[in-house]
Amino acid sequence: MAVGLLVQKRLPDRHRPTRTSWGLAAAVLSASLGLLGWAVTAFRRQQTTVDPLSPERASQLVSDGPFQVTRNPMYVAMAGVLVANAVARRSTLGLLPAAGFTLLMTKAQIEAEERAMAGNFGAEWDRYVATTPRWLSLRSFPSRKPSA
Repeated sequence: MAVGLLVQKRLPDRHRPTRTSWGLAAAVLSASLGLLGWAVTAFRRQQTTVDPLSPERASQLVSDGPFQVTRNPMYVAMAGVLVANAVARRSTLGLLPAAGFTLLMTKAQIEAEERAMAGNFGAEWDRYVATTPRWLSLRSFPSRKPSA
């Protein structure tokens, strides 16, 4: 994420930020940081590791809270920080580092984490993967049907 922010900083500034772009960016950033905090809290509550470099040490499969809408809320939050920065800068090119981050994280980190989780949790992991997207999708957010 830090590299993505540095790349964004080096991109040419063609548009000056506006109140609207700052407001939208603040909303995306707030949601992203809230999601990150919520995910870390869920890990701590389950007393399992938050260390992405040692996924095999996970003692619990966390599938509640933010983990109901994405298997990777912390990485979604980091991508959100990059999106917020691009929005604040009003930079379409600024979205490229966010896209690069998601691709890099998927290939370099998430796939290895998922292999470790499959090894640790077997069928429980398989059920979770079948119902929860890796990143986000429209299916991530259950539709609310009115009560009868």
